[in-house]
Amino acid sequence: MKRLFVLIPLLLAAVILGACGADGSEKSASNKSKDDVIKLTYAFFAPAGTFPAVQMEEWKKRLEEKTDGKVEVELFPGGTLLEANNMYDGVANGTADIGLTSTSYEPGRFPLLAISDMPSGYANAKSASHVAADLVEKYPPEALKDFKIITTFATEPAYIQSKKPISSIKELKGKQLRIAGALTPIMEELGAAPVGMSQAEVPEALQTGVVEGYVSSREILKDTKLAEMVGYVTDYPLALNTFIAVMNKDKWDSLPEDVQQAIDELNREMTEFTGDYLDNHVQESITWSQETHDLKIVELSESEKKSWDDQLSKMQEEYVEKVEKDGQPAKEYLEDMRTLIEKYNEQFK
Repeated sequence: MKRLFVLIPLLLAAVILGACGADGSEKSASNKSKDDVIKLTYAFFAPAGTFPAVQMEEWKKRLEEKTDGKVEVELFPGGTLLEANNMYDGVANGTADIGLTSTSYEPGRFPLLAISDMPSGYANAKSASHVAADLVEKYPPEALKDFKIITTFATEPAYIQSKKPISSIKELKGKQLRIAGALTPIMEELGAAPVGMSQAEVPEALQTGVVEGYVSSREILKDTKLAEMVGYVTDYPLALNTFIAVMNKDKWDSLPEDVQQAIDELNREMTEFTGDYLDNHVQESITWSQETHDLKIVELSESEKKSWDDQLSKMQEEYVEKVEKDGQPAKEYLEDMRTLIEKYNEQFK
C-alpha cells in the first residue's frame, strides 16, 4: 500500500511533465512554422479597384491556397511602394519582390511588344491577353532577361470616348483627346491632337474643355464614372496595353521548388482569369453607362473603317521594317501575331 501511495504522485508528476513537454514542443513547432512562412511583396501603380489590381488579389489568394499558407503575399497597389516609371527598376533592386506594370508606359524598351500593342484587330481582352502571353513566351523581352516573368495579360483595345460623336477621320481631325504615351503616334496618324496627362486629371480636363474626350479601354466608363462626362464611344478598336508581372531573380532562385512550381502554374491561369474578368467588366460598364447615362455607340461606315485600317496597318508595317533593321525578328513576330489573333479571336468571339 505504501508503495502505491509513492507511485501515484510519481505518475501524476510524469503526466504533468509530459503534458508540459508536449505543450512546449507544440509551441516550438508553431513558432517554427510561423517563422518558416515565405513572405512576398507585390507592387502596382494604380488603385486597388482597377482590373490589374483585381488580378493581384486573385494571384495572392490562389498562391496562398496552392502552397497551403507556406507563402504570404503583401500587396502594394496605388503606387504605395513603386510607381509606373520605376516599377521594373524597383523590382531589380529589391524594393519589391514582384512588380506589375504596362510595357506601353516605357516606349522603346519593348520594341517587339510595341508591334502587338498597335491596332491589330483584337476581338476582346481575353484574345489580346492570350496573344500577348504566347508572344512573350516565344519572344522573351530582352529588357526582362534578368527577371522571372510571373504572368502576362492585356487590356481590351482602347476606344475613343468623347463628348461629341466621332464617326470619321474628318470628325477626328484636330480633336484634343487624352491618351497614354504609346497612343500618341497612332492618334496623330489619324489626325487627332493627342494630349498627354495622367488619368486622374481627365475629369477636370473634360469639364474645362482642355480635352474633348480620351482614348482608353471601356471599363473606365464605370470605374471612374467618366460616362457622366462623355456621351459617345466610337466602335473602332485601337491600341492595347500589355501588362507583365516580374519577380526579382534572386528572390525567385531562393524559393523552394514546390513554390516555384505553384507560381509557374499561375502564369497562364492569371492570363485566362484577367482576360475573362476584364471582358465581363467591360460589358457591365457599357451596359451601366447606356442605362444610367444614355451612352451611344458610334459605328463607322465600311469605307471609313477601311480607311482607318489601311492607315494604321501601313504605320504598323513601317514600324516593323524599322525594328527589323535594328536586328529584331520583327517580321516573324508580326506574322506570328496575326496567326495568334485569328486563332484566339475565333476561340473567344
